[in-house]
Amino acid sequence: MNHPAFASNHVAVVTGAASGIGLAAAKRFAGLGMTVVLADLPGERLDDAARQTAAVSPHGPASGIAIPTDVADAGSIEALERETTSRFGPVHVLMNNAGVQPGSSLFGPSANWEKVLAVNLWGVINGSRIFAPAMAAHGQAGLIINTGSKQGITTPPGDPAYNVSKAGVKVFTEALAHELRNTAGCKITAHLLIPGYVHTALTANGRTEKPDAAWTPQETVDFMMQSLEGGDFYILCPDNDVDRPTDEKRIAWSAGDIIENRPPLSRWHPDHADAFKAFLADAPPRR
Repeated sequence: MNHPAFASNHVAVVTGAASGIGLAAAKRFAGLGMTVVLADLPGERLDDAARQTAAVSPHGPASGIAIPTDVADAGSIEALERETTSRFGPVHVLMNNAGVQPGSSLFGPSANWEKVLAVNLWGVINGSRIFAPAMAAHGQAGLIINTGSKQGITTPPGDPAYNVSKAGVKVFTEALAHELRNTAGCKITAHLLIPGYVHTALTANGRTEKPDAAWTPQETVDFMMQSLEGGDFYILCPDNDVDRPTDEKRIAWSAGDIIENRPPLSRWHPDHADAFKAFLADAPPRR
């Protein structure tokens, strides 16, 4: 990995690190010789993730450290930042990855909306705002990686709270990238990870075997690392079911709803569903 942020003995902080993409990223960073701080809710799952992470590090047990954190609480993230920097020094990689998906409906329980927005959106906002100033000030190369979702771009019906949270992550991370690149002396860049279908505890729905259509968290992190090496901001991951050209067409169609003044979510509108299928198949859409 050629990106200078991933140097041996540099410090990485990963939220939502107890499982899934977060754990896969933590282990990858540790394998590069970084000191990795794993942040997640307290419990054996987090402690075990730290042990797994330390086990792959060339520097031994002290390389994977668990710090229990509730990303929905700004004070908890402030404590994470203070403990990390006091113990290990400047942070070079921050991955705001924590996410939940309890399910939601437009007029369903407010508690589901509040939880999803607090973790998925405010966790990213809090993490970036609390860590970024010191990261920008230390003058070394670094990365802030925020985990978004394709659902935050094409916003399919079915889980509006999740879509709103991830759409907010996209917009916030775009603004963060702009702010960082216009900060004098700052060598920190921001990036939006946009996973495809990944088999994690969040998506498994009780299944233990990975569906053929899904990528593993490790495959997703492989793709992320390659994209970071290329300097990509939008890390748009495929999976075993949907390739990049299909994703691009879905995204373009969603933007076209505004440009062509179609009804919102026209992919799922009975008057436009056939036109979308034709567009996806490269045939001229029916008007």
